[in-house]
Amino acid sequence: MLTLVAFIVVIGILIVVHEAGHFFAAKAVGVQVLRFSLGFGPPILRTKRGETEYWICAIPLGGYVKMAGLEEEGMASELEGGKAEVPVDPARAFDRKPIWARLLVMVSGVTMNVVLAFGLYTGMSLALGSPEMAATHVDSVATARLPAGAEPLATLGFGDRITSVNGDTVRTWNDFARGVLRARDSLRLGIAGRAEPLALALSDSVDRRAAAQAIAPLVPPRIGIVEPGRPAARAGLKPDDLVLRVNGDTVRSWSELLRAIWYSPARPMRLDLDRRGQLLSVEVVPDSQVETDADSPRPAVYGQIGAYQNIPTTYVRESVGGAVVSGARQTGVAGMTIVVFLQQLFTGQRSMRELGGPILIGQISGQVARLGIDTFLSFLAFFSVQLAVLNILPIPVLDGGHVVFLLAEAVRGKPVPLAWRIRMLNVGFWLLVGVMLLALGNDVLRFFR
Repeated sequence: MLTLVAFIVVIGILIVVHEAGHFFAAKAVGVQVLRFSLGFGPPILRTKRGETEYWICAIPLGGYVKMAGLEEEGMASELEGGKAEVPVDPARAFDRKPIWARLLVMVSGVTMNVVLAFGLYTGMSLALGSPEMAATHVDSVATARLPAGAEPLATLGFGDRITSVNGDTVRTWNDFARGVLRARDSLRLGIAGRAEPLALALSDSVDRRAAAQAIAPLVPPRIGIVEPGRPAARAGLKPDDLVLRVNGDTVRSWSELLRAIWYSPARPMRLDLDRRGQLLSVEVVPDSQVETDADSPRPAVYGQIGAYQNIPTTYVRESVGGAVVSGARQTGVAGMTIVVFLQQLFTGQRSMRELGGPILIGQISGQVARLGIDTFLSFLAFFSVQLAVLNILPIPVLDGGHVVFLLAEAVRGKPVPLAWRIRMLNVGFWLLVGVMLLALGNDVLRFFR
């Protein structure tokens, strides 16, 4: 039930925000709005206020704003419920407005999604603070990667706690990283239980960054998000499970768990878990993956189970200005994440089987809801940015496709011929249907696996 409710909340909020952007922008520039719909297909609830119909439809996979002048373009028109009953005012048709006004209408949906994400990230930074890793203990040091002048870091061992950087107390791993990067000629690290700090000679910012990255923080082997259909999910692993032993050997950190999985491709592993005080065992068989990154610490063929770490998080209070900067930074990171994923998808570095549809969205929504309201809101913000990036792709039917038509009109000095536009919209429509069917098929395969 929680999964269904979380899915409805996520999809409902994102669709309403996106379509509201188009709706209010169209109203602002004088375009007649014939229909505002949540979902596609025939309506299950409908009403009319003024000149606009408001629908909630049977297929909850999106929404649309039907505007005068665009109401009959392409095959998507039938999916959008057909012709509106509201009389059309030709003087207020979309194509009668100047190009700048039409561009504003078309980009307002994705803009609202970005604004929502920025608002959520900024609001959480103001209310809770910025999320930082609540750990200053050392897991391991990659001694081979230490730059000249950082040799004393090799003396750090598992469980050592970093207490200060140049005399300033550190309470989070972010404090430690910031302290190292901001240091100048000398760097002194206070270590719990040691009378003297570690003295490093790192005057170059590149060397300081390399030194910080060579130290791995100690993170408990606690499970976070579990990818549906992957080995972890098939074995019954759940968010917040704490892994105690692998094949009878105690694991003390996420890094130790990860290495055990890497070196067990396609081989059964017995995991002993603590699930909220209940001890149990599961068997998981990692998928085999081929390593393509020459600098990766993983073996040439490594195991993967489709589970992410549950990083211990604390929140550091921010000023209003700091919260705004943090919100902008997190929004940018979310946008780059989906851009990189799409790039890897198109270049063959990622498989099309990784695409997910409504079932995957629902499953992940349920998991993040169980991990807490902060995790749920972060997911909502991330997914809102994802929706914005996907919608601005230059594919006919999507917002980005309409933007391309308008830019072409601005360059040519006249609109793209209607016949060409409809033909391209139909191609875009079927392309989108194909992608959605692929994503839904992937969802079904994950579910039954």
